[in-house]
Amino acid sequence: MIDFISGPLFIFSLLVFVAGLLFKAVLYVRGLDAKLERVAYSAHPERSIPGILASIFKWLVPGGTQGWRTQPMATVAFFLLHFGAVLLPLFLLGHTVLLEDALGISLPSLPGALADLLAIMSLIGLALLVLRRLRVPAVRHLTTSADWLVLVLTILPFLTGVIARFASESSYSTWIILHVLSGELFLILAPFTKLSHIVLFFMSRAQLGMDYAIKRGGRSRGGVFPW
Repeated sequence: MIDFISGPLFIFSLLVFVAGLLFKAVLYVRGLDAKLERVAYSAHPERSIPGILASIFKWLVPGGTQGWRTQPMATVAFFLLHFGAVLLPLFLLGHTVLLEDALGISLPSLPGALADLLAIMSLIGLALLVLRRLRVPAVRHLTTSADWLVLVLTILPFLTGVIARFASESSYSTWIILHVLSGELFLILAPFTKLSHIVLFFMSRAQLGMDYAIKRGGRSRGGVFPW
């Protein structure tokens, strides 16, 4: 069972994840209006590229935007979750071994204590996001069953991983199998749910950065353009 889910099933999950997100990215670009967006963005790289970098960077810094500053609970939850969500899949010791065995990719590993801290931080962030969806009326009314599915898909790999980390020897195999399966379920479903923001976040922030740098009066906009 371990050999199968950490070998063929893992490779299949990773292929679906990467191919699905690339397909989402292609659809996003193809959805841009040729005259209103593609022409403007490509015609002024001296403005669009700084706009892209500023837009993405500011949203990757806690408090870097008005949106983060006006929603402190969401900001804390987001960054608690994403510190672990970005670092653990790539640099957790067990994951680096899995990547090397399956794909021949060798990455450095996080110290065990730091990995434990990141996993716990991510679970706290997820708990805050659940609490926010339950307690904030505007968010609660907009939450759908698909949003809860995304939260469950995100919680399961962290929760089963932490339990496996501290499980007894007799129950470790069960929890590690559940952890691997939940992680692979996440990979397979990510391109087909709102988890596709893994790539679309950067694309939408890039588009808005270019919009404000070129078309909407950004600080470096200069003269008026016809679009």
